[in-house]
Amino acid sequence: MSTDPAGLDTTLLRSYLQTAAPHLLAGPLTARLISGGRSNLTYGVSDGTRELVLRRPPLGHVLKTAHDMAREHRVITALAGTEVPVPRTYLLCADTEIIGAPFYIMELVEGTPFRTAEELAPLGEDRVRAISERMVDTLATLHSVEPAAVGLEDFGRAEGFLERQVRRWQTQLDASRSRALEGADELHRLLVEHLPATSGSTIVHGDYRLDNVLIDEHDRVAAVLDWEMATLGDPLTDVALLMVYQQLARRDGPVPVSTVSRAPGFLGDDQVLSRYADASGRNLSGMAFHLGLAHFKLAVILEGIHFRFLQGQTVGEGFSVFGDAVEPLLHEGISALRR
Repeated sequence: MSTDPAGLDTTLLRSYLQTAAPHLLAGPLTARLISGGRSNLTYGVSDGTRELVLRRPPLGHVLKTAHDMAREHRVITALAGTEVPVPRTYLLCADTEIIGAPFYIMELVEGTPFRTAEELAPLGEDRVRAISERMVDTLATLHSVEPAAVGLEDFGRAEGFLERQVRRWQTQLDASRSRALEGADELHRLLVEHLPATSGSTIVHGDYRLDNVLIDEHDRVAAVLDWEMATLGDPLTDVALLMVYQQLARRDGPVPVSTVSRAPGFLGDDQVLSRYADASGRNLSGMAFHLGLAHFKLAVILEGIHFRFLQGQTVGEGFSVFGDAVEPLLHEGISALRR
């Protein structure tokens, strides 16, 4: 009986690697699920001597344009050698016949992806503050990278980025909506009516938060992970989404996202914005639209996860609360645009 985790057949993978990249892993392989179901599936794959990381799309319902392994692999590879810490990439496989989906293999970086305040708080307020400061500084560093300097000048289109984001997330919602969602149509309408001019174009991560970052034993950022939504666009979209994650974490009841912002010492919202503004030199006075868009985007992402959960296509635990957060996020996005 196979002990492989869902979504990865190690026998088929080994057969492929013996021809495509025999230097990476040799002998029988074992695999463990590192994280799964919320975004792309991440596995540790070992031959008993060396362990690497394999990333593939989630099982089942996958939204069009989402979970693009080639784009994720490209941006991580491009950022190697910059001041943005990323894992080393080794292989990209676009052939869906190997394990049932495209995948890529990268270095296993040692570090902790802090997901909860309970994990972070024992470090003490000074270390927690330092970690949250370095998280913000790393985002500003990412936004300072010149795309053309790393071969990413064609990674996205700066013109019309915010308009396309509104359209994209509405399309994604239409593709995964399985129920009536109060506030969805109104928030979309307000976003269309309040489109601002872009505040520049940089490489944007698309889902930046502390649990998508590995922290090393010296409280430094060892690697930024989960680049599946990276593109070229308005850097304030990354900042606004980080704010929404922080605010959502402080709500009462079950929270379907990282709760690290509850930890004593973690930078508050105003402190995050101030530190980012100082590090980047950007004006953050007009964030209302970006916050509304961030609420809409996260609501759509959680609705997609909720849809996969209902279809029995999530891998791991804790997915039953995701759907409960969708309508509150939509209403908070409306409020952000009306302030």
